[in-house]
Amino acid sequence: MELILKKDVENLGFADDLVTVKSGYGRNFLIPQGFAVLATPSAKKVLAENLKQRAHKEKKMIDDAQKEADKLNGIELKITAKAGEGDKLFGSVSNADLADALAQEGVEIEKKFINIAGGLIKRTGRYEAKIRFHREVVADFAFDVIAEAK
Repeated sequence: MELILKKDVENLGFADDLVTVKSGYGRNFLIPQGFAVLATPSAKKVLAENLKQRAHKEKKMIDDAQKEADKLNGIELKITAKAGEGDKLFGSVSNADLADALAQEGVEIEKKFINIAGGLIKRTGRYEAKIRFHREVVADFAFDVIAEAK
């Protein structure tokens, strides 16, 4: 079943992408939730026209996203967390904590666009995260998790 996505869908595609999915997934989830519409010939023509008009705007959005990504280059981020013996944290550090720490440094990004390798962080040390500013602009960001001074 061919569908045109109306919104970004995790592990499937971005808004205005033409995707092929199993018919049950499309009929029972994507279409009723408003994530997609059927890719009829007329819908494909409308999509092509919209994409053509949006190409110029997209260029500006990519440039703005690249400027935001460039702000990360100078940031040396250290997230403090309570830790016990063996550098094991009480609780964990998540993408929401990283988003808050970046906001304090002047880089506003939603937590859903941050992907920490391995998921939640349970120990102190140096970690990598992929931060998506735009579908074509993804930045790798290294940060440290350190123990809180007792």
